[in-house]
Amino acid sequence: MDFFPDLPAHHYAIALFGAFALGISKTGFPGLAMLNVLIMAEIFGAKASVGLILPLLVVCDLLVYPLFRKFASWRAVLPLLPGAIIGVFIGYFLLGHLSNEAARRAIGGIILFLLVLQVVRARCTAFLSNLPDSRTFLGLSSLTIGTSTMLANAAGPVYSLYALVHRMPKDRFLGIGARFFLFMNVFKIPFNTDLGIVNPSSLRIDLALLPGILAGILLGRKLIARVPQHLFESLLYFFSAIAALRLLFF
Repeated sequence: MDFFPDLPAHHYAIALFGAFALGISKTGFPGLAMLNVLIMAEIFGAKASVGLILPLLVVCDLLVYPLFRKFASWRAVLPLLPGAIIGVFIGYFLLGHLSNEAARRAIGGIILFLLVLQVVRARCTAFLSNLPDSRTFLGLSSLTIGTSTMLANAAGPVYSLYALVHRMPKDRFLGIGARFFLFMNVFKIPFNTDLGIVNPSSLRIDLALLPGILAGILLGRKLIARVPQHLFESLLYFFSAIAALRLLFF
């Protein structure tokens, strides 16, 4: 099935900007990936855009992983994998049977819930002091990450909130995220192919958008080195909230 007919040149220019935002997001500003999600959904359609974005994410992950591999290890990724893999299967089922609009709204609600949870934790430290060590929280976070990354490539904000609850320094956040999302995005390829949203036509458009990815990674790498920890966390809150509201209401 050909999801991608010929488009006007200005649509490709806007999509190229979306790829640029995706490249920046992979260097430490994960909420910016939502800008790419929204642009691609508007141009190519919500469901088809999921398959279009996935190969771009894999390219980003392959380029970013060497930059941040020294900040963590694969052992640190293992606790997230069981729940995330189950979440991918859930997302695969939903993407095949539900409208993408309904799935996007569900993800937006989950992201908002986790954002509120982190705000409550910051104000009620004693009450929620055991939350980072909770198996329930780990399971819920990883399951949500897996489901949301399969449904809409929207797991960045969820992972950001998970990292904030665990008070990860930004280097460790990037080191774990580089490994985790490289694994998850490669793992998702057969599912997206089976749904018909990764196809030869979508891959041709991905090739045209690669320059935007490369430019975003180069610029983002310079920006993340200059952003202090407190501003980094504030940006994660801000972009997570904007992404959730856009998914939920618009």
